[in-house]
Amino acid sequence: QTLGVLPEVITGQEEAGLSFTGATAELGGGGGAGGGPPAPYLVVDIGGGSTEFVLGTGAPGAALSAISVDVGCVRLTERHLHSDPPPAAEVAAARADIDRALDDVAAAVPVTGARTLVGLAGSVTTVTAIALGLPIYDPRKTHHATLPVADVRRVTRQLLGQTRAPRGS
Repeated sequence: QTLGVLPEVITGQEEAGLSFTGATAELGGGGGAGGGPPAPYLVVDIGGGSTEFVLGTGAPGAALSAISVDVGCVRLTERHLHSDPPPAAEVAAARADIDRALDDVAAAVPVTGARTLVGLAGSVTTVTAIALGLPIYDPRKTHHATLPVADVRRVTRQLLGQTRAPRGS
């Protein structure tokens, strides 16, 4: 009403395609080495209510495989993570929910064909900032950052073991 336009609600598939286009536009053609990270790209957009997985080459008009699953960070917290910090049983329930969704992803998108994983949105940038040891968030340092899987696991274990108070600071 304030803007004078009606909102447009898009499907999960449309969101996935838009996320993919935005995330791969600057990757340098996907040739690897000096031409940017190698394609095909698997773009993962972790939202509050859903997570989109999109596989493609990044070329304009390229066919994409995509799926949107109902495992966003807020949704998982509301479903499973009720204690502060969550005990092992709550974490296991959330992981089982994620594993079921990943089975759906693997059935719909040939994820094993990806050569580069591109993560986007708040959860990804937060984990990246923590892994990089940034005292305050700096998008110039998180944008196009590359993290080893071990760093992602370390930070997520750290966050799962904390109460809400230190996570919020």
